[in-house]
Amino acid sequence: MSQEPQSRTELRKFLAPEFIQGPGALGLVGRYALNLGGERVLVVSDPGVRSAGWTDAVTKVLDAVGLEWTLFDEVSPNPRTHECARGVDCFRSTGSNLIVAIGGGSPMDCAKGIAVLASNKGAITDYEGVDEVRNPGPPLICLPTTAGSAAEVSQFAIISNHEELRKFAIISRKVVPDVALIDPQTLETADAYLRACTGIDALTHAIEALVSNASSPLTDLYALEAAGLAAANLPNATEALKAHEPMEQMMQASLLAGLAFSNASLGAVHAMAHSLGGLLDLPHGLCNAILLPHVVAYNYEAAPIAFGRLGLRLGLEPNAAGKARRALIDALHTLNEKVGIRQTLGQLGVSPSDIPPLAEKALRDPCLVTNPRHPDRSEIEGIYAAAL
Repeated sequence: MSQEPQSRTELRKFLAPEFIQGPGALGLVGRYALNLGGERVLVVSDPGVRSAGWTDAVTKVLDAVGLEWTLFDEVSPNPRTHECARGVDCFRSTGSNLIVAIGGGSPMDCAKGIAVLASNKGAITDYEGVDEVRNPGPPLICLPTTAGSAAEVSQFAIISNHEELRKFAIISRKVVPDVALIDPQTLETADAYLRACTGIDALTHAIEALVSNASSPLTDLYALEAAGLAAANLPNATEALKAHEPMEQMMQASLLAGLAFSNASLGAVHAMAHSLGGLLDLPHGLCNAILLPHVVAYNYEAAPIAFGRLGLRLGLEPNAAGKARRALIDALHTLNEKVGIRQTLGQLGVSPSDIPPLAEKALRDPCLVTNPRHPDRSEIEGIYAAAL
């Protein structure tokens, strides 16, 4: 049933924003806002990032270059449709013409939603799916404070529809930020658990991009390097919170994984995690961590060469005894345990009765299109059940 080897000669495009990476990148936000024609800036953040001091750090730089700004920080951990609507009302009422997002994936995705609505009519739900955004939004600068979502370089925005208890994806080049300022110093205020969940998110991005049926030799390069960096550095980044080298390496892993998945897309882990996050409002990275070993077990037969390359990059023994699949799955479980993720879906409140509606929503998620195997409802339900 293996689909390998697939043709590697199809046309592929590669899309990425301008990005500046390294300590001190945050201090460039004023210069880039001016370069992009900013006159009044909407700063999108959340209460946690504000309390950590990073929102103030950004606004002080904007003050220093003479730019007026308004803060919108009414963003939840899984950004809601109504938060995008409130944000664009704030954007318009203050006469803003540029958006700066500072935070993890939630503020950056909300900022993308605000940008879409600022230049297009209707509700944010109108832009669900692939290439549904007609008009480009105002300039958008993103500054990540976690090493995981890579929303600062991707053409994805994930929004929660709480009326329908589901998350949906907006996938469009129109939501790629104009500039990403990637400063590893912003990770210093993240606790170990947040680093663990976001770090496994980065690893999941890399793995799903690697085995995606839309992958290419270029995305493979980024995906393999990202996976190796994440697996090697995440334990140290969670155990020693002041260890600068692991933090910088995790930021690098997140960036490379983002460049990979933004162009190769994702797979069943994300489709199923979006469903979980929409129904039960669970942390996205945590859902990915729990699901990843089970989805790899399901997908392995469809992409054994890619998974074999992944195993080698993670330092696993070559497949001399035909045990590569088991070794990889065990390594993913072990990594979860090392970084403190030991829950099952059942312990997070998922019950057997939740599985059918979860599977129904996962099957409609566009991330499933590029999964190396094409599961039916019963197979999706089986993966959820295994993760209980």
